[in-house]
Parts: sequence; structure tokens; C-alpha cells
Amino acid sequence: MTDIKLVDVTLHIDSTLDTAIRSAVEKELRSLSGVVSVHMPNDKAHLVEVAYNPDDVKAEHIAHSIRELAGHVELIGL
Repeated sequence: MTDIKLVDVTLHIDSTLDTAIRSAVEKELRSLSGVVSVHMPNDKAHLVEVAYNPDDVKAEHIAHSIRELAGHVELIGL
């Protein structure tokens, strides 16, 4: 049995996203190889929490994917 490494990252989006963009961001992140879960709390619409396998995807790639859809994003916690 192989152990899978998982890490969490929290990202801050500079603007509040409408429902359509939030849905697109979540869909895009879930499509990335190595992403295990995506959480976008309704009461904190400017935050995205992602659990992922760092052997398959890097935090910078996750941030880039969000940036393409939502504009400016910052990694605020690993």
C-alpha cells in the first residue's frame, strides 16, 4: 500500500466572486490531477481551501488556475 501525501493550502481572492465564477473556480480546481478536495465557504467567499497531493500538483499551479478565472489571488497558508 502506498501512502499518499496530502497538504492543505488556503488562498485569498481579492474580490467577492459571483456564483458563476465560484462554480467555475471549483470545477477547474477539481479537474486538476492531485486535487483531493476544494472548499469555498459561503460565509468567507474570498477564501478557497484546497487539499492536494504535492507530488501531482503544486500550490503555484492551483493559484494560477484560480487567477485565470478570478483575477488576483494570494497563497496565504500552506
